[in-house]
Amino acid sequence: MKINFEPLRNWFGYTRRERRSAFILLLIIIAIIAVRYTVPEKNIEVKDLTNEYLASLQNQPDEARIGFSPDKLFYFDPNITSYDTLIQLGLTEKEAATLINYRKKGGVFRTPEDINKIYGINGEKAALLVPYVVVTDVRKKSSQEYKTVQKYTPIELNSCDSASLVRLPGIGPILAARIIKYRRLLGSYASVEQIREVYGLSPETYELIKDRLVVNKLSIRRVNINKADYKQLDSIPYLEKYEIVSILKFKELQGKISGISDLTTNKLLSIEKAQKVEPYLVFE
Repeated sequence: MKINFEPLRNWFGYTRRERRSAFILLLIIIAIIAVRYTVPEKNIEVKDLTNEYLASLQNQPDEARIGFSPDKLFYFDPNITSYDTLIQLGLTEKEAATLINYRKKGGVFRTPEDINKIYGINGEKAALLVPYVVVTDVRKKSSQEYKTVQKYTPIELNSCDSASLVRLPGIGPILAARIIKYRRLLGSYASVEQIREVYGLSPETYELIKDRLVVNKLSIRRVNINKADYKQLDSIPYLEKYEIVSILKFKELQGKISGISDLTTNKLLSIEKAQKVEPYLVFE
């Protein structure tokens, strides 16, 4: 019986064009291998830069070597400063957590140098922190010294700049910028307590700085509610859109709004909301 190899020949066979292409491809592969083994490699010297790097690191300022910049520093009381504020100050998460745990276990900072007690904060970083540590509860060496420490000029919230705010304990450049930005949004602060609404300002920091701040209400941007349109009322950040619509509808139906009580009596605003917006309204 004769075996028919024709199907196999059709399956594995090559056309003339395919044989030519395979031959050219083979020549290219041989050429690449020849170049690889005939052209000598350049000897590249691998230089050990470890010693040079360490030497240059020693010549850098202390703050550069420990990854800690004086630009981030601001006055703070380690006995009450919050975790978030410590992070803004430049401490690592582990260092901030260690400091907080030290306080929870009854640890107290009696002098600025006590910052060295915190495990993980090396001596170089502690030395940079010490001048910014404000431990108000223990500065009682003498009545005269205590009075000298407590002397300061109050900061007026509606006219101050960021540079004035960063001198306060617990306030860094980021928080200072947020306080200024929120002032523009409000149209000036009506009370010192409003800075508690600033994102990132901890209750501990507020308690530390509230007595060093004052507010001049003459600079408040007020809106005449009886003449204002939707856009003008919308410039008051406390008002929601549905509340503005309700006020405009009430004016259309009832006429003049004589006082803040008209808004609360007619349930256009809650008592809490009315207290917030009243300083920003004029009833004429």
